Amino acid sequence: MSEKEVFRNKDALLDINDKPSFPHWLVLSIQHLFTMFGATVLVPLLIGLNPSIALFCSGVGTIVYLLCTKAKIPAYLGSSFAFIMTMQVLMKNYGYPAVGQGAIAAGLVYVIVSLIVGKFGSSWVDKLLPPVVVGPIIIVIGLSLATTAANDAMLNNSNYDLKFFSVAIFTLLLTIGFNIFLRGFPSMIPVLLGIIGGYIFAVMMGIVDFTAVAKAKWFTLPAFDVMFINYDFKWYPAAILGMAPIAFVTMTEHMGHIMVLNKLTKRNFFKDPGLNRTLLGDGFSSIIAGFAGGPPTTSYGENIGVLAMSKVHSVWVIGGAAFFAIVFSFCGKISALIQSIPSPVIGGISFLLFGMIASNGLQILVDNKVNYALKRNLVITSVILVVGVGGTYLQLGNFQLTSIALATIFGIGLNLILPKYAFSER
Repeated sequence: MSEKEVFRNKDALLDINDKPSFPHWLVLSIQHLFTMFGATVLVPLLIGLNPSIALFCSGVGTIVYLLCTKAKIPAYLGSSFAFIMTMQVLMKNYGYPAVGQGAIAAGLVYVIVSLIVGKFGSSWVDKLLPPVVVGPIIIVIGLSLATTAANDAMLNNSNYDLKFFSVAIFTLLLTIGFNIFLRGFPSMIPVLLGIIGGYIFAVMMGIVDFTAVAKAKWFTLPAFDVMFINYDFKWYPAAILGMAPIAFVTMTEHMGHIMVLNKLTKRNFFKDPGLNRTLLGDGFSSIIAGFAGGPPTTSYGENIGVLAMSKVHSVWVIGGAAFFAIVFSFCGKISALIQSIPSPVIGGISFLLFGMIASNGLQILVDNKVNYALKRNLVITSVILVVGVGGTYLQLGNFQLTSIALATIFGIGLNLILPKYAFSER
């Protein structure tokens, strides 16, 4: 008897191995594509790359990830924000060949760690990450993105815009209504329906610019920048030393996303297919991106939010989104049309998506009956929340330890150091 016959998450409308009908598959996949598109193309724009290559690498990287994890984890991979500062410096001083080498180096760190985990196991995960640490970290993953959602909803070129805010609130309320009141298949696509409704309202409010759509070509090759074809190999020590260590930071975020997915799907992906396979998939994705001309990739919290809201956890849907990302990277018109979705529409959706991630962290604490009468638990949670949500980071030259990574390190450290009971509780 196969695993999917042994266990099926009854709370999911479509569980991990469930295959939707073709029309449903099409719409559900495009919903994920729309959700990740803004962030995935923003990274290349910030560092001076063509967005089409990031879209291509996102789709290929996700498919590679699904293959490495035996199609057991419904995770979507997009452009990573953690490397932006270092990539900007490398692009300015050396050009893309240095960025590509850094992406490959970061991916190789993942591969090496995955081999170590595969050799020695991942039983240490449960010890390092009990519910009192996991719950607050997941809350931080959701709430640390709250400022991004708010800025998208309110700001027009860094200035407060009431028109933008009205579009965001309209999109939010529309999505909530779709999520609560729809039944059947439409109840699985509240995010897509919310984006479409918000986009139409944004057009009516006059904040959508179709100039780029009109100028874009129907067919265009992604902006490949391939080693040994577009440029010769050369060592860039600054790229390797600047980007490889950041891989250890993104690993903590990677593990945090796996924790959220464990909670959503009622599985333990650290054990099956194994943390080594999830790290391997993430690493190979960044290595491919580095060879093709794109930025390194990572799993996306936005798409996890879609999983939580729609209760559709099918890897077929995630794979479909990856397929369309690749196809759309060759279609200038469609890419430009999706890029024309204004930020307040994405902000309105994000209010709900990021909040749902945080709510899953709360549910872990409730389900495991974490006792906050104990000072130990109170201290661990308090420090994780304030460090993570507050945006605290550690800066050492070009190396930055993000707030999520720092909060995770504090949480793990306090969990290992603090006694079970405070002296006053004994």
